[in-house]
Amino acid sequence: MNDQDQVCYTFEAAIEMAITMEEEGFRHYLNAIRILKNKGAKEILKDAAIDELHHKQQLELALLEGQISGEGMVQPVPTMNLGYVLAKKELTPNSDAREALAYAIHLEKGAIDFYTRMAQGCTGAPNASLFDRLLADESRHLQILEDLYEQHFLTEN
Repeated sequence: MNDQDQVCYTFEAAIEMAITMEEEGFRHYLNAIRILKNKGAKEILKDAAIDELHHKQQLELALLEGQISGEGMVQPVPTMNLGYVLAKKELTPNSDAREALAYAIHLEKGAIDFYTRMAQGCTGAPNASLFDRLLADESRHLQILEDLYEQHFLTEN
C-alpha cells in the first residue's frame, strides 16, 4: 500500500473522484458495446453501463446537495470472487455473453478496489461512511453479475 492509499479527501474531492471513476466505467462499457457483434453480450454490458450512469447521477446529485441522501446498504455483500478465477482480457467483435460477463466482473472488481482504498484512507473520518456505502453498492452489483455468470456458465458436478 502506498501513501496515496492512506489519503482521505474532502467530501467534494471524493465525490469528484468517484464521478470520474463511474464515468470511466461507463466509457469502458460503451466502447465494448460498440465493437461487439453478439446481441446477448451487448445486452449484458448495456445493463452494466446503465448502472454506471445511475451511480454517476447519484454522485452528481450528492455534489449539488452537499451530501448523499437516502438510505442505502452500508456493509458490502459477499461475492464469489470470480474475478480471481476468470481471465481478464479485452473483448473482440466476436466475444460472447460469457466473455462480456467476465469483462463486466473485472470492471466491477476494479470499482470495489477503488472504493476499498478510499474507505481505508478515511477510516474514522466523516467521509468513511460515504465510501463504505459506495463500496457496498458496487459489491451488490458484482454479486448480481457473478450470480448471472454462475446461473448460465458454471455447471454443478
